[in-house]
Amino acid sequence: MTSAKIAIVGAGAVGSTLAYACLVRGVATTVALHDVDGPKVRAEELDLRQGLQFLPTAHVEASTDVAVCAGASVVAVTAGAKQQPGQSRLDLAASTTGMLRSLMPALVEVAPDATFVMVTNPVDVVTYAAQRITGLGTEQLFGSGTVLDSARLRGLLAARCGVAVQNVHAYVVGEHGDSEIPLWSSATIGGVPIADLVPAAERDAMAAEVVGAAYEIIRGKGATNYAIGVSASRIIEAVLRDEKRVLPVSTLLEDFHGIGDVCLSVPTVVGAGGAERRLEVPMSADELDGLRRSADGIRATARGLGF
Repeated sequence: MTSAKIAIVGAGAVGSTLAYACLVRGVATTVALHDVDGPKVRAEELDLRQGLQFLPTAHVEASTDVAVCAGASVVAVTAGAKQQPGQSRLDLAASTTGMLRSLMPALVEVAPDATFVMVTNPVDVVTYAAQRITGLGTEQLFGSGTVLDSARLRGLLAARCGVAVQNVHAYVVGEHGDSEIPLWSSATIGGVPIADLVPAAERDAMAAEVVGAAYEIIRGKGATNYAIGVSASRIIEAVLRDEKRVLPVSTLLEDFHGIGDVCLSVPTVVGAGGAERRLEVPMSADELDGLRRSADGIRATARGLGF
């Protein structure tokens, strides 16, 4: 456990689950929740507090006042428009980025030294907008990116090959959304290339399943929350414990394989300095073309919103 304070902005399904995941994992000793819905954030605070005796020692606080985030080492932003069945993540961009124009300056004012992790969809556009609004560097402010997508892919590969998921090394890069790219050319299990273990047709089916996972969950229960809550808590943990863990978070790229001025997910070293450095993973020509198309789509959406 660290002695740090985490602030979570947005007490909806994702924010409240993230708070719970951080408490269960003992990531920090103080978890603060901020939401504009007073009864909702108060209810989440009470529910979390009443389970604290069964968890690692921690304190929970909540408020409609953004000042509750003051002194946080990490601020995770989960607030935003809720994705509806049939909507893509990019469909949420206008309403969510509009909210950021007033929210982000207020957060930076009360927690200027915090590392900001954007979890709200569409996370790549949201991360780019938040950087433009705040002027913070890409190390200090970045998005949750394709950490969850990569976990989904690894889970499918582990089940298919009959190995522990921790022994699967595979990344999804690009947009956290429909244009994301699995890096099959560098994916391995125990040093053995995935391409030698799983036929191309099965790999394509897995990639499609990863893209469609959120849509299926939203159709069934209205929101995704458990897996994103746990994966976001893992990002926060890597920051607070200075783990230097390689995670595919969304950062502002500048001349990454010729791609720039856009936030995309690529394998990145995450530690106490935030998104400390990006790794230029070798890619096939097809993978690089896909990453460029993904970048073009995200950049166009951001420009359409005035960023």
